[in-house]
Amino acid sequence: MKRILLLITLLASVILLPSMNQSDEWELLLDNNLTKWENYLSYRHKSDYNGKIPKDSLGVAIQPIGYNKDVTHVFSVLNEASGPVLKVSGEIYGCLFTKKSYENYHLKLQVKWGEKKYEPRINKGRDSGILYHSNGEAGAEYFRSWMLSQEFQIMEGHTGDFWCQATSAIDIRAFPSEGMMNNIADEKQPFITFKKGSDFYCMRSGNYESPAGEWTTVELICFQGKSLHIVNGHVVMVLKNSRYITPEGKEVPMTSGKIQLQSEAAEVFYRDIRIKPITAMPKAYEKLF
Repeated sequence: MKRILLLITLLASVILLPSMNQSDEWELLLDNNLTKWENYLSYRHKSDYNGKIPKDSLGVAIQPIGYNKDVTHVFSVLNEASGPVLKVSGEIYGCLFTKKSYENYHLKLQVKWGEKKYEPRINKGRDSGILYHSNGEAGAEYFRSWMLSQEFQIMEGHTGDFWCQATSAIDIRAFPSEGMMNNIADEKQPFITFKKGSDFYCMRSGNYESPAGEWTTVELICFQGKSLHIVNGHVVMVLKNSRYITPEGKEVPMTSGKIQLQSEAAEVFYRDIRIKPITAMPKAYEKLF
C-alpha cells in the first residue's frame, strides 16, 4: 500500500511540475519597498516649456532633482488587500526604472488613472508610459526626464501609441502619415521607419482601454529587436528593428535595457507588474512579422 501511495505521489509531482515551473517563470517586479527599482526626477514643467533647460527668475539654469531624491514621494506604494499598488503622483516629470536590464521578455501589468493632473497637462489627457530598451543617462530626450528608449505610450485614448525617445529608431507596420494626419498602426501594412527628424510618433491601431476607473491590462513582448504593444489582449502595434542612431549617424541595434515607468503630469496607478524571459516570439504572433 505504501508503495502505491508513493507511486501516486511521484506521478502527481511529475504531472504538476511543468505547470509549477511555468508559473514560476514570472518575476514579480513590484513589492512594498520598490526594491527592484530606482528613480529619477527632473522638473515641474510649465506650459511654456520649449525643450530647453528651465531657468529661475534670475535667468540661472535650474538643475534637475536627480537620481533617488524623491523626497516628495512622486513614487510610492499603497498596500492594498490584492497586493502592492504603485502610485505615481505625476507632479514632477521623471521615471521609476528597473535596477536590472532585460532582453527577450514578456512584460505584463495593469494600469488605472487617478484624478489629479498638473502643468503642463491640466487641460490635456492623462499621460504616462512604459519606456523599454532604456540605456544611458536619464534626461536624454526633449523633456530632459528619461533615458534613450522606445515608448509604449500609456495615455487616455492613446494607450499603445509609440514615441521615439532621444535618438531611438524602429520600424512599425502602419499607414503612412499624410499632411496633418498621423501614422496609424495596422498589422496588415508594410513597415515604416520611425526616427528623429522624420516620423517619430505612431498611433495605436485601436482603442481597447478599459472604462474610466477600471484597470487596463497592458503587455509588452520583446524578442531580438521585435516588439508587440498589447492592450487588454489586443495587439495594437507591431514593431521591429529596434535601434538608436549615434551622433555620427550610425544605426546601432538596441534590443535590451532597463524598463522605465514615466511620471508625466498625471496621477496613475500600476499593479501586478511582472516579467518573464522568452526564447522565441510566441507562435501566435510570429505571422505578424
